[in-house]
Amino acid sequence: MARAGITMLPQIVVALLVIVFTGLLAHGARWLLKRGLKRTGLRPSLQELFVMLLGIAIWVLGFMVAAVVMFPSLTPASMLAGLGIGTVAIGFAFKDIFENFLAGIIILFRKEMRTGDFIECEGIEGRVQRISVRETHIRRTDGQLIIVPNAMLFTNPLRIVTDLELRRITVIAGVAYGEDVDEARAVIRKAVEGCETVVRNAARPIQIFAQEFADSAINFEVTWWTGSKPVDERKSRDEVISAVKRALDSAGIEIPFPYRTLTFKEPLPLLRGERSEASDD
Repeated sequence: MARAGITMLPQIVVALLVIVFTGLLAHGARWLLKRGLKRTGLRPSLQELFVMLLGIAIWVLGFMVAAVVMFPSLTPASMLAGLGIGTVAIGFAFKDIFENFLAGIIILFRKEMRTGDFIECEGIEGRVQRISVRETHIRRTDGQLIIVPNAMLFTNPLRIVTDLELRRITVIAGVAYGEDVDEARAVIRKAVEGCETVVRNAARPIQIFAQEFADSAINFEVTWWTGSKPVDERKSRDEVISAVKRALDSAGIEIPFPYRTLTFKEPLPLLRGERSEASDD
């Protein structure tokens, strides 16, 4: 065994040199690719994916060369066959991990979801902070960080709130039945048009429609456009509701609250015995 080890010593040294050279080559290739990808304008997560795949490919090739140097009986065909069988076995053992990995690659190539977007999926809503190959980091509006497997985002309906810069918001404003509908509509429109957070252009009009005869009021559907971020929606909703309330109060238009009317029937006629007892009392 000692003589065999001494005989293989040159091969072991060469194999170690190959691994060291592979590490240097992988580092240099990743640095060059990272520098070149910065000029392409690709998203950072996609750049990291390409750099990682290049590093993996170089390391796999380096280990194969080192194995052939140490064991000359190995051939590239047998190594590739063994690598294929091993890949299938590893794939079955780590099915969920590879599912998230493939889903992450597809998500990274998507243009719809980007870092910084606000999304909602399966009750999870927040801003996309980081997209990696296996998982996505979502920062909720209350500050909590949620790490979501990429397979969940890929296989379930995904709502991208900030896909467009503007978002349409609708609130319901009710006026009393005794008020003039056209006058109320004009007052509400003027109030909404005076809000700073409301977009005012022909492509994104302010729409106000009488919606229904409700229990205590005639309801108006008030629709306008504002920023797509959740904080933009909250600010705009607050400003519009406050402005509509002030405008209706200033115009003397009643905003009703639910009324309840109780109707009683006439008292039932009393029987003779009951009448006499009632008179004695």
